Amino acid sequence: MFQLVQHRRYYFLLSTLVIGIGLAIMGYSFVQTGSPFILSIDFAGGNIYELQFSEAIEESTLREVFAKYGEDNIIVQRIGDLEENRWSIRSGFLPDNESISLVTDLEDNYNLIPQTTSSEFVSPTIGAEVTRSAFLAVAVASLVVTVFIVLAFRKIPNAFRYGICAVVAMLHDVLVMLGAVSLGGILFGWEVDALFLSAVLTVVGFSVQDSIVMFDRIRENIPKHLGEPYETIVNRSVLETIHRSLATQLNAFFVMVAILLFGGPSVKPFIAVLFIGLVSGTYSSIFNAVPLLVAWEKGEIPFLKGGYPTLAAESD
Repeated sequence: MFQLVQHRRYYFLLSTLVIGIGLAIMGYSFVQTGSPFILSIDFAGGNIYELQFSEAIEESTLREVFAKYGEDNIIVQRIGDLEENRWSIRSGFLPDNESISLVTDLEDNYNLIPQTTSSEFVSPTIGAEVTRSAFLAVAVASLVVTVFIVLAFRKIPNAFRYGICAVVAMLHDVLVMLGAVSLGGILFGWEVDALFLSAVLTVVGFSVQDSIVMFDRIRENIPKHLGEPYETIVNRSVLETIHRSLATQLNAFFVMVAILLFGGPSVKPFIAVLFIGLVSGTYSSIFNAVPLLVAWEKGEIPFLKGGYPTLAAESD
């Protein structure tokens, strides 16, 4: 039998290295810009314009016009059918006089239809509320997952360990995604927006699901292999389940790769971060959550008591 969990120290080392690099990147971004990430209008506040033109206009042209007014990092999205020439543009905050001048410039020089123009100011307070809600959602999800796993695994010893290990793997994936979006911000100008929060919550769900699938097979194998070392039972369970986990994730990976290659520029950062998160989730479920159980049983985790009472001993 291939000894997978026996190499757990290397998996933990790799995860620590990746997360450490991500934290260093976030620290560098904070020193350079005052924030670990580039915040979009969803968090930093700004203006949203909905514009319609009587003739076709290129996205690059819109970016050039906004750049004249000091807005180089706008979010441009086409609305409706191609022939409608409608656009939604998100920019940083512009004073009323500059916003009026910008719209007038588009009307005079780029065939903007005045009756179809609308603008809206987004307060940074809304972004703060969204951020708090996202953190609360992750915290509640962690608690619910732990309680659920403890109840579902209550017939095997130390059921709470399974819940804690699943949450640790989930937090691992969140940190990997944060490091990825921070690096993307430095290299490609990626911004943290509402789509990023959607990606985080999606990965949280996938990560927990993968971990539970692994844990459930361990629960099934414990009574089938009484007297075997816990490490052996866990290793067998992972090898029996790993193909299912990989097959499920590969379907999503192929779709996301296709979108990255052929999708529009506005959606690529979201898909890229989601892809990285799902890869991390697949890795952490197999190489972090499950090996962490074995490390805990063997007393390898500082300040945590090890040991695992076997069912064979309990039956005596």
